[in-house]
Amino acid sequence: MPRLTISLLGPPRIERDGAAVEVDTRKAVALLAYVALSERPHGRDALAGFLWPDYDAEHARAALRRTLSALRKGIGEEWIEGGRERIVLRREAGVLWIDVDEFHAQLREAAGHGHPATEVCEACLTPLTAAVALFGSDFLSGFALRDSADFDDWQFLQADELRAELGSALERLVRLHCARGELDTALPHARRWLALDPLHEPAHRRLIELYAWSGRRAAALRQYRDCVRLLDRELGVSPLAETTALWEVINDTRTPERPQELAGASALTQRPAQVARAGRPTPVAYPLVGRETELATVLGAWRGSDARGHLAVLEGEAGIGKTRLAEDFLAAARAEGATVLGARCYEGEAGLAYSPFADALAEPGGGEPLAQLPETVLVEVARLSPLRRDLPPAPPLDSPGARTRFFEALSRAILALTGGERPGILFLDDLHWADAASLDLLTYLARRPRPLFTLVTWRSEQVPVGHVLRRLAADARRAGRGSALALERLSLEAVAELAASAPGLADGSAGELAGVLHAETEGLPFFVTEYLDAMSAGGPAERSLPSGVRDLLRARVADVGEVAAQLLTTAAVMGRPFDFETAHTASGRSEEEAVSGLEELTARGLVRELAGPDGAPPSFDFSHEKLRAQVYEDTSLVRRRLLHGRVADAYAAGTGGRRPRETASSLVAEHYRLAGREADAAEHFARAGHHARGLYANAEALAHFQSALALGHPAVAALHEALGDLQTLGGDYGAALASYEKAAAQADPRTAAAVEHKLAGVHDRRGEWERAESHYEAALGGLASDGERARLLADRSLTAHHGGRDGRARELAHEALGLADAAGDARALAQAHNMLGVLASSERDLKGARTHLERSIALGEQLGDATVHAAALNNLSLALRAGGETEAAIDVAEQALELCARQGDRHREAALHNNLADLHHEIGRSEAAMAHLKEAVTIFADIGEEGVALPEVWKLVEW
Repeated sequence: MPRLTISLLGPPRIERDGAAVEVDTRKAVALLAYVALSERPHGRDALAGFLWPDYDAEHARAALRRTLSALRKGIGEEWIEGGRERIVLRREAGVLWIDVDEFHAQLREAAGHGHPATEVCEACLTPLTAAVALFGSDFLSGFALRDSADFDDWQFLQADELRAELGSALERLVRLHCARGELDTALPHARRWLALDPLHEPAHRRLIELYAWSGRRAAALRQYRDCVRLLDRELGVSPLAETTALWEVINDTRTPERPQELAGASALTQRPAQVARAGRPTPVAYPLVGRETELATVLGAWRGSDARGHLAVLEGEAGIGKTRLAEDFLAAARAEGATVLGARCYEGEAGLAYSPFADALAEPGGGEPLAQLPETVLVEVARLSPLRRDLPPAPPLDSPGARTRFFEALSRAILALTGGERPGILFLDDLHWADAASLDLLTYLARRPRPLFTLVTWRSEQVPVGHVLRRLAADARRAGRGSALALERLSLEAVAELAASAPGLADGSAGELAGVLHAETEGLPFFVTEYLDAMSAGGPAERSLPSGVRDLLRARVADVGEVAAQLLTTAAVMGRPFDFETAHTASGRSEEEAVSGLEELTARGLVRELAGPDGAPPSFDFSHEKLRAQVYEDTSLVRRRLLHGRVADAYAAGTGGRRPRETASSLVAEHYRLAGREADAAEHFARAGHHARGLYANAEALAHFQSALALGHPAVAALHEALGDLQTLGGDYGAALASYEKAAAQADPRTAAAVEHKLAGVHDRRGEWERAESHYEAALGGLASDGERARLLADRSLTAHHGGRDGRARELAHEALGLADAAGDARALAQAHNMLGVLASSERDLKGARTHLERSIALGEQLGDATVHAAALNNLSLALRAGGETEAAIDVAEQALELCARQGDRHREAALHNNLADLHHEIGRSEAAMAHLKEAVTIFADIGEEGVALPEVWKLVEW
């Protein structure tokens, strides 16, 4: 039988008995490459649709027949086995040679010497050298089909996978030549490794080290500068700390320390060439050690909690064992009859409002307890977790008291899901990644007595002094309803106890290893168990400690199958947790392949299955964040961008993910941004901003709108105006003015007039009356309706009153009332009546003031306008105070405070706290007065901008 040679690493080349073969069409080459890399048969229909996607079925099959005929004519009839439905390339040992198969065979040979695939021994030199020599250039270099996007995607993925394998081989060759002292031989391999991905920092570091060890200090420093420039230009980031530390050593004319593996004969190079490989590792259930006191403390706090509730905090560094301790506590509490509701916060969801609470409410088994709640409560809860299709729509989010109703409904739902004879438990893990809106809700829960034990964990280094979480925990402790534990690293004795529990290490060697293990891991539990897993899996020959945590994590995933590795990479790009449907879609693998890959990953303990809500499929999560981060880091930038785009497309289409499409816009946007699809990212960031704003999540909305602008969203004026609105509410007046000015500069005349009106409002808040007047004047000519002019005149009246010109203020208020009445504009009427009430109150006409202000309140309630409603309530409170009705004034002011807090209007919230402090002081409630005064001072101090004195900000009383 003639010999057939197929070369795909580089431009495609086909040879039959050493002579080049030319085929008539590019499709024939594409077909041969596709079937050559797969040992399984392919259906004719699938191949026809794959290569001719624009044809109908009949014409596609006809084109396939013609292409098969041309291919057989070129390479020989005997090589293509094809029945009526299936096609496969015939594989005869010794007569078919494919360079990609040979490349993989050499890599398998290098991985079969009894050590992890990421390590090297002397026997690896020959196969690794042969493997990299086969790789002339990229897979099918210079070849493409113009009319098959599916083939292009397949070619791209194959090329990317092969480049990643080449990079791993080159890295190992560099290490091996260094171990042999052959630095000059290692250098070209290191340069080639870096050329595969110029943004890969480990390759930069190794090249810098090689130059330094070779005595080429100038080249080492130049390589560092190249690394800094590339990272800044392409990613906008600085090098990692270890890269900078390496540069500092070389810059100080010192030589970097050479690890043991590079000093000559290491343990790796001394191993026998062939050692039987261990079977597939299985996750080890290690006991909880060194945490007995902490576990007893948390259990005691739960058992001692009462109807007022309790907030318990577990904090410490990453990998210290917070989650493990919490899980053991929850298991013990469940055994004693507790009902637990739990959720985890994720780094990638910090911009997704109420994310952990949405997850908690969607836990399995929640349908029955929630069904007992009133429909009004279920309607509010359905904003985060859809419960029933027959629920009526929720009331407008800007209606009076909406935020309180929303939070209270969520509180009742949580209590319903945790109810029982023993205190229920709400567990929130990794709270340092929680979004701002979730922290607001947690604050609401923790500060109101209720029979709920709330356990939270956070990383100490990510929750600085003064953070809202630390203030909340301190308040709970002062009230006798809180406790906190800071976890320390394990002692030598605890590490020895863990080592004794590891399979295969329970003999005398466990004690010997404990000291080395404790020194290597510094007692961090996550690293201890990872090292024990690595050593246990390898058997006695593998008991030497790996050279570092990164190598250890890489070793855990090094020998997973091809499909499982691809699925793991996709999951690392998706973030934590991930759903099967999206992982399967984005990975490009078939459903059956994806299921098999996921089963392998769960069997190895790399990912774990999480139960889904009632009737919903499960989701999956990595065993630890550091593992996900390492897999992501080791993925090439090109592949990351491809996968981020696929994940975003799946989420945007609503075909995957844990959340309804409309609530996941920020995740979609971030994936599009990382995929380099900036227009798509900008659009979804804008959607996310509007959604977050509707859920009172102003901080998230602000960040999303800023991202949309930075990525080139076309609605520049509208987004700057939205930013100005949010910055005004937050009291960041300098930023608000800048945003409004940008909006006015790019808006049409009518919109520009509305923005001028808002600019005037900001200057009024800052006490800059003349500047406010100039903006009112600029806006007046551009407003199209009497209603809009009436609203402006009412606001202008307020500015005149603040500036001490009450006569002018009265004229403007009456003019505003007349225009509003003629136009039938309810909002303008409410504002005009509010101003007339303020002016009447200042003249001690308290009866007239109440009439106008109560009319304004009624209109504000009717409109559902929290801004108008809160202003009238505040001013009515002042009028009641002037009339001696202090208790009534307090009640009305508290209603106004709730409305302002819900909107996030920080300046007016501070003013209301100040007014309430005065009211409580007048009737001798010193403690309440001081509490409100402290809140007022704290908020007032945050308003304005740093370094700019705005004394009028502190004087706000009425508006």
